[in-house]
Amino acid sequence: MNGKIFIIEDEPSIIQLVQHNLEKNGFLVSSSLNGNDGLKELKKFQPDLLLLDWMLPDLSGIEICKNIRKDKSFKNLPVIMLTAKGEEEDKIKGLDSGVDDYLTKPFSFNELMARIKAVLRRSNPNTVSDNLKFDDLMLDRIEKRVFRDGQEIKLGPTEFRLLEFFLTNPKRVYSRDQILESVWPNNVNVESRTIDVHIRRLRQSVNLKNKKELIRTVRSSGYSLI
Repeated sequence: MNGKIFIIEDEPSIIQLVQHNLEKNGFLVSSSLNGNDGLKELKKFQPDLLLLDWMLPDLSGIEICKNIRKDKSFKNLPVIMLTAKGEEEDKIKGLDSGVDDYLTKPFSFNELMARIKAVLRRSNPNTVSDNLKFDDLMLDRIEKRVFRDGQEIKLGPTEFRLLEFFLTNPKRVYSRDQILESVWPNNVNVESRTIDVHIRRLRQSVNLKNKKELIRTVRSSGYSLI
């Protein structure tokens, strides 16, 4: 997974096209067709980046951006505005509301992808990097290999995805529901105890002898990478 992207856009055809291509590029994607629902779902999804349409049937993209910038949870969330408004005055208005970048419709997916990667590199380099690192732990996304202090660690596919998920946001505590949604997005039958089993296997694999533990259990909250 390269990160989580949420889309608020009232044209289903645009959502379908963008979501399909983002998922092909390794992103986890969710979306909403209007502003009010989008704000609710945004809080549940906790994305790494928001693609936001300016013209929506209820709230405008400008209103939404101002709204989330007042929320401590989202004040640093990267936002790319998608709009048919191409005048310089409109771009300035969008940037002044807290937007990080601005893309005028119609746009090519290649241009959008370049903008997304550029914004994510500035805000959270781990979401687009081929190698994820934390402390003496390193995960190679291309070769699907994991090393700790130079020693290779063998992980199963699920444990690899779990570690990759934790490495994109180290020190952040995730609930079981958040882990389930991100690591098992299409499997609604996974139980909490299944998550605990895979966390335990991951912990046993990465906690080498004479090395500090890296996977932390936060009582009543979930898990985090130290």
